[in-house]
Amino acid sequence: MRIILTGGGTLGSVTPLLAIAQKLENRQTTVEFLFVGSKKGLERELVLKSGLKFKSIPTGKLRRYFSWQNLVDLGKLALGFIKSIAILWTFKPQLIIAAGSYVQVPLIWAAGIFYPRVKIMIHQQDVKKGLANALCARFADKITVSLSKSQADFPGDKVTLTGNPIREEILHGDIKWAFLNWSLVTNLPVVLILGGGTGALTLNEKVVSALPQLCNVCQIIHITGAGKQLAVKAPTANYLATEFLTDDLKHAYSAADLIITRAGFATLSELAALSKPIVIIPLPGTHQEDNARFFAGAEAAVVLNQASLTADQLASTIRELLTDNDRRFHLAVNINKLMPKDATARFVKEIIKLIDRTIQLKQW
Repeated sequence: MRIILTGGGTLGSVTPLLAIAQKLENRQTTVEFLFVGSKKGLERELVLKSGLKFKSIPTGKLRRYFSWQNLVDLGKLALGFIKSIAILWTFKPQLIIAAGSYVQVPLIWAAGIFYPRVKIMIHQQDVKKGLANALCARFADKITVSLSKSQADFPGDKVTLTGNPIREEILHGDIKWAFLNWSLVTNLPVVLILGGGTGALTLNEKVVSALPQLCNVCQIIHITGAGKQLAVKAPTANYLATEFLTDDLKHAYSAADLIITRAGFATLSELAALSKPIVIIPLPGTHQEDNARFFAGAEAAVVLNQASLTADQLASTIRELLTDNDRRFHLAVNINKLMPKDATARFVKEIIKLIDRTIQLKQW
C-alpha cells in the first residue's frame, strides 16, 4: 500500500498526519509513505525524524483577500502543480491524505485531474472550513472532520466525523523526567507557554514583561519558536526558555499545571486528550479566533485578546487560575469532552474502507 501524506508550512497540518502514519504502520507492515511538504516549512525535520520519506513542492499562500503577492504565489502554485504530476507518476500512490494545508492544493488538483483513480481524503481540523480544503473538496472521496458542527460545511455523502488524530506518544509524558531534567521544584506549579509551531514574537514580549509578577509564584517553561527568544534581564529564576521541543514536548505537557497556547487545532486536540486547563491567546485575524470562541463557548478554556492584552492582565490571569483549583478542574473536565477519544482509530477505519476497494483496481 502506497500513501502520500501532504501538509506543512506550519506544524498544525503535520502532526495529525504523523499520528495516522504511526497507527497505520502498526496495523499494516507493507505500507509505504511519502510526505509531500513545503520547501521552507518546519515539517521536513519532524517528518524525517519520524522515519518517513519527504519531498517538497513549490507552494504559495492562499489568501481570501487581494494582495499583489497573490500573483507571485499563483506562479508557485503552477510550479507545484507540475512537480506534483511528476511525484504522482513516480510514487504511484493508492491514496492521498491531506489535513488542510495550502501545500495540498497543487498535489490534489494534479491527482484529481490526471490520476482520478487515486483515492483522496481531506481532513478538516478547524472550526471554520479552510480555503485549502474548500478548493480540494470536489476531488475528495472522503472528508473527515474534527467536530460535528463542521459536517454541515461539506457534502453529506462524503463527510464523516472522526475527531482530530493525535500522536500516541503525546499521551505518555514522564513528569519525573521533566522535573529532573529541567530542575523543577515540587513546591511551585508549572506553567507551560506555547507560541505555536513558528513561534509568536508578540506573545513572547508580553510573557517576558509579565515575568516579574510570575516567577515568584510559578515555574515557567516557555517555548518561543525559532529565532524568537528574547533577552531576559531579571528575574530568570524559575524561567526556562527554549526555541523548540519535539520528543520532549510530551514531558512538558505532563508537568504543566496550566498551559498558555495559541489556538492551532492540532495543539488544542492534544491538550484536550490530556485534559489540561488552558488559556488561549489566538493569533488575531485568523481561523484561530473561531477555534478559541468554540472552546470558550464550551467553558473549556479561558480566552484572552492579544490586541488588548497587557503584561499585567496576563500575569493576573495566570495567578488567579493557579490559585483556583476548582476552576482549573472545571476547564480540564470540559476540554476533555469536546472531541472523540478514538479519533486516530476512526480515521484509520475510513482509510481501510477506501483502500480495500482501491487495492483491487489497477491504478496506472
